[in-house]
Amino acid sequence: MPPIFEVGKNGLSPVWLEEITKALDSRELIKVNVLQNSTATVADIKDYIEAKSDIAVVQTIGKTLVLFKPSKDEKHQDLSTEVFSI
Repeated sequence: MPPIFEVGKNGLSPVWLEEITKALDSRELIKVNVLQNSTATVADIKDYIEAKSDIAVVQTIGKTLVLFKPSKDEKHQDLSTEVFSI
């Protein structure tokens, strides 16, 4: 799965977080890539996401974060159904 969001020199913002939340509502699992020109570190981004939302950062791999949030829409709950059945 390729990253569908990036963090660059513009850094983090409430609008960026809102767009991530919308994407997670239809996908439940996404990757975010941190560009070289970003002033934010992976740890900064993880802290920002977890402090300002109910999104879980399930893994970090180098400069990539893997995010998970159960969808509100039942037709998009494939992953969360599997996760919660474990």
